[in-house]
Amino acid sequence: MKKIEAIIRKTKFEDVKEALLEADIEWFSYYDVRGVGKSRQGRIYRGVVYDTSSIERTLVSIVVRDKNAEKTVTAIIKAAQTGEIGDGRIFIIPVEDSIRIRTGERGDIALYNAENEK
Repeated sequence: MKKIEAIIRKTKFEDVKEALLEADIEWFSYYDVRGVGKSRQGRIYRGVVYDTSSIERTLVSIVVRDKNAEKTVTAIIKAAQTGEIGDGRIFIIPVEDSIRIRTGERGDIALYNAENEK
């Protein structure tokens, strides 16, 4: 199993969500986060200078079976990429185990409903 964490532009979240659903990734968590990037310039909007060193982004967190990791990453890249600085990062982290609290099932079976397996 793999945990995939993607830090993306807030404006691309809906596109990423749709891409994940099309890739049959139906369960994930997301959070509004702030971070610091390489760009340290001020931006002017309506006459007010804003410091862009603190960047608002969305963190998408997904745990998938190994066989679904690459299609998940591909879906995120296609949906989140603008080609400009600040598109974000994707991290792939090994997951040792997962447990479905309701039934006690362990391993990758705890990530999906076996009766719905395609």
